[in-house]
Amino acid sequence: MGRIHSFESFGTVDGPGVRFVIFMQGCPLRCKYCHNPDTWKFDGGEEYSVEDVFSQIKKYLNYIRDGGVTISGGEPLRQIDFVIDLFKKCKEINLHTALDTSGIYFQDNQKYEELLQYTDLFLLDIKHIDDNMHKDLTGMSNQNILKFAKYLDEHGKKMWIRHVLVNGYTNNKAYLLQTREFIDTLNNVEKVEVLPYHKLGIKKYEQMHIDYPLKDTKLCTKEEIAQAKEILNVKR
Repeated sequence: MGRIHSFESFGTVDGPGVRFVIFMQGCPLRCKYCHNPDTWKFDGGEEYSVEDVFSQIKKYLNYIRDGGVTISGGEPLRQIDFVIDLFKKCKEINLHTALDTSGIYFQDNQKYEELLQYTDLFLLDIKHIDDNMHKDLTGMSNQNILKFAKYLDEHGKKMWIRHVLVNGYTNNKAYLLQTREFIDTLNNVEKVEVLPYHKLGIKKYEQMHIDYPLKDTKLCTKEEIAQAKEILNVKR
């Protein structure tokens, strides 16, 4: 059984093509820019079996055949067994599989070796390249995340890097250059996505009576976004 927050039937931003997206429930990170605080609790959402979810996926095969299935979060690797079992089912009918993860739970063990067998693409969120800033921004260290990126590279797995651009944290040329230096050590990165910080989640914080930590943070300008993309976008 997997604990799931929600589904998106026609996703277009979480991997190539049109995709069926499953948002898993539960996340240990507390990213200050998170726009889905309702995914944090591990006992939230609803329970589904792999067969339940696979039945939902099959309803949309005509639309996602040239795209695929993406599992996102929350943090999906908290429920790695469910992810593996669902992706196994997807590969039985030759569906492309993508995993959107922070990599925070990474362990170099047999479970992760099995995960690689059934996952075509990893969308890896590098929150901050500096460990102390990462702890301030998310509440946890970035060491597992960077180790996971290296692990995926060593195993030749395709990866897209995602990086949220936020004033006061990641919108800093020195940090962006450090992030680019790290990405340049990887050979499997197909794409780098710069995601400008937005405030679309504020209402959820208000409804849940949670303080929104970045309410006074200014949005990045078009020029700042363009600079970040120029620094980070890797041309293979």
